[in-house]
Amino acid sequence: MFPGTEEGPEDDSTKHGGRVRTFPHERGNWATHVYVPYEAKEEFLDLLDVLLPHAQTYVPRLVRMEAFHLSLSQSVVLRHHWILPFVQALKARMASFQRFFFTANQVKIYTNQEKTRTFIGLEVTSGHAQFLDLVSEVDRVMEEFDLTTFYQDPSFHLSLAWCVGDARLQLEGQCLQELQAIVDGFEDAEVLLRVHIEQVRCKSGNKFFSMPLK
Repeated sequence: MFPGTEEGPEDDSTKHGGRVRTFPHERGNWATHVYVPYEAKEEFLDLLDVLLPHAQTYVPRLVRMEAFHLSLSQSVVLRHHWILPFVQALKARMASFQRFFFTANQVKIYTNQEKTRTFIGLEVTSGHAQFLDLVSEVDRVMEEFDLTTFYQDPSFHLSLAWCVGDARLQLEGQCLQELQAIVDGFEDAEVLLRVHIEQVRCKSGNKFFSMPLK
């Protein structure tokens, strides 16, 4: 299942847009993240094709996310030999969790904890309680492995675009209102931004593990 060396992926900032790793990479340490994947449909990308250029008139350095997801954990560090037991523990907890629908249609600006990156996201407005229940299950696994649990009172969201630095000043206020108006006025936005969750995914280093919900 884990071919080759036990080293995690090498840390080359040129490969991730100049972003700064928030914890040092060490041999045998794997950055690990639990999330709900979102498979972007063509109509969703059409909406993004309107939103992003508008936001770029305020912050030109914004770039589209390469993939879309909603986080259920912080990024934590796992030793290589803990990956499989960690994933098995997650699968056991996810197996009895019912699939559900959520809606994410509220534009919101986020930064990471260190304020080194800014994100434009769509906040979950329906399905929040189910996300909290999911996080509760993930947090129990984190505690079993003595890892950091998720944020208190989290804002679940789908990140659309990001940039280096703290760009909240430029994006909040007028820009945010205009982006929300674009979302509200987009054809079939109500249907487009209502999503059925069928699985949770875990990424550890360059490995991906899928955990289907019931």
